[in-house]
Amino acid sequence: MKTGFIGAGKVGCSLGKLLSTRGMTVTGYYDRDTQNAEEAAHFINAKAFETPEALIKESDVLFITVPDGLISTVFEEIRTLPIKGKYICHCSGSISSKDAFPQIGSTGAYEYSVHPLFAVSDRFETYHELPDAFFTLEGNPAHIDEMSEYLRKAGLRFQIIDPAAKTRYHLAAVYASNLMLALIGESIQLLQECGFSEEDARSALTPLITGNVQHALERGVANALTGPVERGDITTLLKHLQEADDEEDRQLYRLLSRKLLPFAKAKNPNRDYQETESFLQ
Repeated sequence: MKTGFIGAGKVGCSLGKLLSTRGMTVTGYYDRDTQNAEEAAHFINAKAFETPEALIKESDVLFITVPDGLISTVFEEIRTLPIKGKYICHCSGSISSKDAFPQIGSTGAYEYSVHPLFAVSDRFETYHELPDAFFTLEGNPAHIDEMSEYLRKAGLRFQIIDPAAKTRYHLAAVYASNLMLALIGESIQLLQECGFSEEDARSALTPLITGNVQHALERGVANALTGPVERGDITTLLKHLQEADDEEDRQLYRLLSRKLLPFAKAKNPNRDYQETESFLQ
């Protein structure tokens, strides 16, 4: 199937390049910013289209790779064009295909969301990393097999999810990505207060963070868990809470520590965590 892109930003460029390197036919790009379309098309040796209609005519699969808030707007602009039988896709992690393309059934097109579980940060470099990314697919059940085969042909690892699970899925991604960054930022700040420069703090934390994450993903969270919660070390937990700058930080520490308790119990089923649990309440 031939693939076209409306929107030549980071996701459109990266995904288009990945597909083209996997032997998929990418027809090209349309973007209101003609320079963006031309740059993206040159990047993957495809065409820059002057109108959405021209792009649609030459494409079987159409990715609308614009900011989340504009996906439905762009769809409304193309819904009167000849999109019958086309696979209309977006790459948003938080919006379902049904919500992004309201009443698409009346057009005869098929709606899908194809989301890379990866932070796409650069138009022309991220495609190097995308082969390792995992994708999720959800959308029109009548043709989900065709879209699945399309992704397999591109060599992508993916999981089909229910459109109703889209927000919960995105929440999982935010915990693993954005909220983790908040914790890393807090750790860097605390080390700076101990006399580290920001650069030295990042360097010092790198093996700790990467090692823990690797162990958790390879062996499971319970097996990777160490520290005062796992040991039931209330003395250290109390000292940490006394070091917190305000009640908000103390509450954050308690909440996260309580989230660790089920993993601690799984790792040490014969250890009594009742006192630790009461303390963290």
